[in-house]
Amino acid sequence: MFAVEVRDHIMIAHSLPRPVFGPAQGMHGATFVVDAAFFTRDLDEDGLAVDIGAATNVLGEVLKPLNYQNLDELPAFSGKVTTTEVVAKHIFDALARAVADRKLGPGSHRICRLKVTLHESHTARGWYEADL
Repeated sequence: MFAVEVRDHIMIAHSLPRPVFGPAQGMHGATFVVDAAFFTRDLDEDGLAVDIGAATNVLGEVLKPLNYQNLDELPAFSGKVTTTEVVAKHIFDALARAVADRKLGPGSHRICRLKVTLHESHTARGWYEADL
């Protein structure tokens, strides 16, 4: 399996309104470093799994609506607790739609798996990964 992984980040605000989250129940900010890995079983005739420039652009487009937003106020997260895992799945789904819409160029159809990792800090991260 081949993969290309690109990185960006988002700055968000949110609350995690359940007792299990302790002090994070209240409104707080977070900066997530976001890694998106695009997997293929083979390479194209140019030796590429995925065009890194296209992957970078698509990740940026997917993250833009989340950046500098209060996730508690976004319709996409209505009724959800915006844990790292939930946000990773949201980004995964948006990237999967971009792959289906061929936004990663002519090799989009070869992408067979995605992994989205959100780094909460230098010591903790969460992700969502699945086949397409």
